Amino acid sequence: MVNAVLGPARSRRQLRDFVWTLVRTDFKARYHGALSGFLWALLKPLLMFLVLIGVFSFIFRDKTYLFNLLIGLLLWDFFSEGTRTGVQALRSKSFLLTKARFPHWIVVATSASNAVVTLFVYSLAIVIVLSVTRGLPWAPGLLLFVWYLVQYFFIVLGFSLGASVLLLRYRDLDQIWDVVLQAGFFLTPIFYPLRIMPERYHIFLYAWPVTPVVQFTRMVLIERHAPTLRANLLLFGVTLFIFVTGALLFRRHAPRAIERL
Repeated sequence: MVNAVLGPARSRRQLRDFVWTLVRTDFKARYHGALSGFLWALLKPLLMFLVLIGVFSFIFRDKTYLFNLLIGLLLWDFFSEGTRTGVQALRSKSFLLTKARFPHWIVVATSASNAVVTLFVYSLAIVIVLSVTRGLPWAPGLLLFVWYLVQYFFIVLGFSLGASVLLLRYRDLDQIWDVVLQAGFFLTPIFYPLRIMPERYHIFLYAWPVTPVVQFTRMVLIERHAPTLRANLLLFGVTLFIFVTGALLFRRHAPRAIERL
C-alpha cells in the first residue's frame, strides 16, 4: 500500500529532477566558460535591451514607435530562438533518447528554456521602462500580456513538437524552417505599423500567428485597451490548433524516433 502511494510521487520527483537537469545542462552548454555562469543568462538579455533602447532612442524620436519596435523585436526573438532549438531538440539530444526511458516531449519542451529566460527578462524590462516613462501600467493589460505570453509559449511548443519529429524523417526541414523564419520576420509588423498595409491584406498577416501576439501586446501595454473578445477567442483558437496539431504529430511519430536517429 505504501509503495503504491509513494511510487507515483517518487516518479514525479524523479521526472522533475530530470527536467531540471536538462534545463541546467542547456544553460551550462550555452554559457560554458563564462565567469558569471547562470547570472550571464539574466544579464545578457538585460544588457541587450539597454543597448537597443539606447541606440533606437537616438534614431527614433517617436517614443511610441520605439516601444512598438522593442515589443516586436522581443516577441520575434523568442519565437525565432524557441522554434530553432525546438526543431533541433530531438536530433541534438539523441544520446539521451537511446540511453534513458522518459517522455520524449520533455526534451522538446525544455529546449526553449534559454528563450523563456530571455523573454522573461525582456518583458520585465519593458514593463519597468513603460512604468517609468508613461506611468503605471494598465492592470488588466498586464494580465492580458501574461496571458498572451502563455499562449505564445504553447504556439512555439506546438511548432517545435511537430517539426522535431518530422525533422528525423525529412532532413531538410531545418533549412526549410530557416526560410520560413526569414519570410515570417517580414510578415510580422515589427519595423512597420500594420496600418500602412491595405486592410484587405491584414487577414493574411494575422494568419501568421506571431502577428496577433505582437499586435495584441502592443494594444494592452502601449495603447492601453484590450482587443475585442472575438479577436482574443480567435487567438486562443489558433494557439489550441497549433499546439494540438504539433502534439498529435509528435505522438504519432515519436515512437519511431530512436530508429530514425
